[in-house]
Amino acid sequence: MIKLLPDLVINQISAGEVIERPASALKEILENSIDAGALEINIQLEEGGVKLIRVTDNGDGISLNDLPFALMPHATSKIRSLEDLQEINSLGFRGEALASIASVSNLILTSRKLKEKHAWRIQAKGRDISQPEPSSLSSGVIVEVRDLYFNTPARRKFLKTEATEFSHCEETFKRIALSCPSISFKLQHNGKIRGQLPASNLAQRITQLLGNDFEQNSLSISEQAADLHLYGAVALPAYSKSSRNAQYFFINGRFIRDKLISHALRESYRDVLHLDHHPTYVLFLNINPEKLDVNVHPAKSEVRFRDPRAVHQFIFHAISNSLASPHQELTTNSPLGAIDDASIHASKLPYMKQNSVKNGAEIPPSIHQKLFDLRSKSQWPSTAHTAIKEQEEIPPLGFALGQLMGIYILAQNKQGLVIVDMHAAHERITYEKLKSSHDDNSLSMQPLLIPVTFKGNGLDVVTAEENKEILSGLGFEIAILSPTTLAVRAVPSILKDADVVKLARDTLKELREFDTGQLLKNKRNELLSSMACHNAIRANRILSLPEMNALLREMERTDRSDQCNHGRPTWFEISLANLDKMFMRGQ
Repeated sequence: MIKLLPDLVINQISAGEVIERPASALKEILENSIDAGALEINIQLEEGGVKLIRVTDNGDGISLNDLPFALMPHATSKIRSLEDLQEINSLGFRGEALASIASVSNLILTSRKLKEKHAWRIQAKGRDISQPEPSSLSSGVIVEVRDLYFNTPARRKFLKTEATEFSHCEETFKRIALSCPSISFKLQHNGKIRGQLPASNLAQRITQLLGNDFEQNSLSISEQAADLHLYGAVALPAYSKSSRNAQYFFINGRFIRDKLISHALRESYRDVLHLDHHPTYVLFLNINPEKLDVNVHPAKSEVRFRDPRAVHQFIFHAISNSLASPHQELTTNSPLGAIDDASIHASKLPYMKQNSVKNGAEIPPSIHQKLFDLRSKSQWPSTAHTAIKEQEEIPPLGFALGQLMGIYILAQNKQGLVIVDMHAAHERITYEKLKSSHDDNSLSMQPLLIPVTFKGNGLDVVTAEENKEILSGLGFEIAILSPTTLAVRAVPSILKDADVVKLARDTLKELREFDTGQLLKNKRNELLSSMACHNAIRANRILSLPEMNALLREMERTDRSDQCNHGRPTWFEISLANLDKMFMRGQ
């Protein structure tokens, strides 16, 4: 027999979807404060948020008439109709967060709108909701949640330790604070202040939360196309982490974890990231709300795009292009990515590619001759600085001084000493040249002497049938032999030695999900990277000064030259000021 569930059971089912742990309740409350226009938000937690979550804001407040509705399920001021659901501009809209929290806690809601004579307070314990009663508050709202899951002990048992639950709350605090730099925040746990952030701009807020290291090793991003705007900061590949903890992506101000977005960012870093490391970033995507569905999951952490391929390619190209030229100068009003001269780190080339032609491929003959004369008189390199100063413009990587152990090139630039891993640098240069030469020509097709057959699912067969021309343009010929069998008759020549079945399966899968222009790049690039590695300069090879300088100039002209094909840095810079500190000069 089918029966209607009681309201209490409905609310607790909803709570299970929306309020997974104290951090989930905190997120929902903070989003309500932001939607209410708060400019100052204070958070007090006890025992990881299980015993107490108290959020005080100075927003618009809730009127006396609306106060009882605030704790009712599916009651909201954010939307009114189905049409509103298609153009959501607020963080909250479902009207079930406070009701869900109230169903599994002791909740007190105190509010005052400025036009009202005094504040009003309402209390909920499980399903019991009190009548509003007078209270004291200058303006805004206080939401106080005590004893979370007191009436659902089974769920409470699944909570972790106090430290773990607080760490989740602290991460929620960080995400919300990053999304709203103009709001001041204060976080307390068990009476101790754990975070205090004054209102600021985005660059300052990012530095406040991710630290100076991120600021000094990041690039600012601002790209726009049609109704898409991507901005924020991405870390240089050398600043990558072993975990995904420092990855923040916001869509229309809402923190999102999305597979499509993650794939685009991962692909952007693929050529420059070391092994299994993960990039660090704080990025914001603004998009027309009509082209986005945020009503996918009760927690609102997932989205669905109307045109996912366009979004994927926009993000991929925006980040990839920025990483290709990490030596770009950043805007003066943003401290992100600034180089700290007193530190030793993989620097960004403060150099635009178009300037490399002016600098030339080698040092002018007159300078070469002086350097040669100095070396022949056993005065190299102590007086090389004098000869180099005669050159009007010193390129970013400077001029070579010599080799170290047949592995590193030592060079001098305006800042100080440059150390280059010559094999890693030449490997990247060769790799980029190979990619460029293949990009300029369509991929040639290599017919297979004996076609390779494999079993495919229905989606594979449909994809092969609907994309024959695209597959042909990529160098594939895949025939359909039966509703479940496919035959590969030709593959791209450059990948003729690859695992044909795996290559075909992966290509069909990616063809369904992502832009065809990126389909073969991963497979192709793996092969080209291997070829470049074999062709790169080997250790212990002695180079002449002209050869070293030619390599330095090639690095300055080459995209992604700060990292080798495997994500390792190709060069480091040690400033003269730092060298002086090492030798205690002037002390």
